[in-house]
Amino acid sequence: MATAAVTAAARGAGARAVTALRDGCRTAARGRSRTGPTRPLCTAPGTAPDMKRYLWERYREAKRSTEELVPSIMNNLLNPDAIFSNNEMSLSDIEIYGFDYDYTLVFYSKHLHTLIFNAARDLLINEHRYPVEIRKYEYDPNFAIRGLHYDVQRAVLMKIDAFHYIQLGTVYRGLSVVPDEEVIEMYEGSHVPLEQMSDFYGKSSGNTMKQFMDIFSLPEMTLLSCVNEYFLKNNIDYEPVHLYKDVKDSIRDVHTKGIMYRAIEADIEKYICYAEQTRAVLAKLADHGKKMFLITNSPSSFVDKGMRYIVGKDWRDLFDVVIVQAEKPNFFNDKRRPFRKVNEKGVLLWDKIYKLQKGQIYKQGNLYEFLKLTGWRGSKVLYFGDHIYSDLADLTLKHGWRTGAIIPELRSELKTMNTEQYIQTVAWLQTLTGLLEQMQVHRDAESQLVLQEWKKERKDMREMTKGFFNAQFGSLFRTDQNPTYFLRRLSRFADIYMASLSCLLNYDVSHTFYPRRTPLQHELPAWSDQPPAARLPLLQEAQAK
Repeated sequence: MATAAVTAAARGAGARAVTALRDGCRTAARGRSRTGPTRPLCTAPGTAPDMKRYLWERYREAKRSTEELVPSIMNNLLNPDAIFSNNEMSLSDIEIYGFDYDYTLVFYSKHLHTLIFNAARDLLINEHRYPVEIRKYEYDPNFAIRGLHYDVQRAVLMKIDAFHYIQLGTVYRGLSVVPDEEVIEMYEGSHVPLEQMSDFYGKSSGNTMKQFMDIFSLPEMTLLSCVNEYFLKNNIDYEPVHLYKDVKDSIRDVHTKGIMYRAIEADIEKYICYAEQTRAVLAKLADHGKKMFLITNSPSSFVDKGMRYIVGKDWRDLFDVVIVQAEKPNFFNDKRRPFRKVNEKGVLLWDKIYKLQKGQIYKQGNLYEFLKLTGWRGSKVLYFGDHIYSDLADLTLKHGWRTGAIIPELRSELKTMNTEQYIQTVAWLQTLTGLLEQMQVHRDAESQLVLQEWKKERKDMREMTKGFFNAQFGSLFRTDQNPTYFLRRLSRFADIYMASLSCLLNYDVSHTFYPRRTPLQHELPAWSDQPPAARLPLLQEAQAK
């Protein structure tokens, strides 16, 4: 990503500043030898005033160098319509393409999350007897991001990195941030032990942590926070575990009772984003003789109406197999459930299934029976989905399918990373970090005061960088310096990832995706060893539209 180039540029700028400081000390030493004994400028005791001057000179020089690099970085921006690779994969090896439905083939408008939030809030009031006053809370699409963890017993929502460390400043109780000191006291530090983390599928295990990986979970996180806020503000004693369960059940009922499905079917144009490129992707694959199938948890009539809207009434002609109400991830693991046919009126038939026929819709079933009836096995199958656990994890770990993750948030994050303000901020943040790393060897009091100022500036800039993406939780993919827990799972379970299926239109059906060789920490030179003329790695240029 662009951050990699910014980091490389900043390393170069920081290295030049360090080199200049070292050269300055050598020059001072040569001056002393010519003029006789004088007070050393850089390393001897009692030199704090001179060190302070040198530190700030190097600071200003590094800043100038960083600013000079920004235009060159701006000429090599990331393409939001690109496909990114975690694992080498050639599309020429792929014979069968599989798809999830929600947020894979079809995308929803901003109105859908408001609908889910309002419906679940009303269920809390009407069926779980929650105070009617919670109706005053409305859905805020800018509050939460995907991938957050929720501590069920403590009723706090937080962002956790790939090493199970909480990102301080991103812990929320209700709608208010929890002070860092309280978080550290609560968890005896900022690390969450493995046994307290969610289970493999992100669910709460033993009433501890729940990870929200589904795009549909954004209204759930917001509703949890709003109800917590109401109870806290009104000094109402409550059991956090009960609140979590009630909100979870209400969100579930919005789906299982058909509230969401009926609303979307009644006003498709309001809730479904028309996606002519979805049909273009499917048609391209069909024209090249690829087989295609659909496996979704959504019901038959709902999928049919949505696909008719975005693809056309002949949409089933494009698919060799269509499976609805699959109950993923159980579909990938439970060998006991057989397939059932669904007729044109949505009625379940009792026929025994010997073959999965084109043009027919099937319900339930399991992957083992699917493999037996189709013979579609191994790395010749590529399946796309938006849920890293329910859609992708079992397929890659247990069945050897190739997997593609659809991450809608990727497009907006890349656009943010391409802005000059972001590039300037991150470049200087990295340069300043390098200066801190090298200059920490100076332990005199005046030098340490300068370093404390730099540390404060660095902390403020990290908070600013977080705010570029989401004011409360920052980027979906990164904590301060580490990958998020979400990105760790994405990297493990998805061969490729992209913002939408339309990105496939930019690639030939025989294209090979190569992951970029990212240097390991021990493969990178230290700041002081980096050559002053460090070159930037080539970034993928944005394609002209």
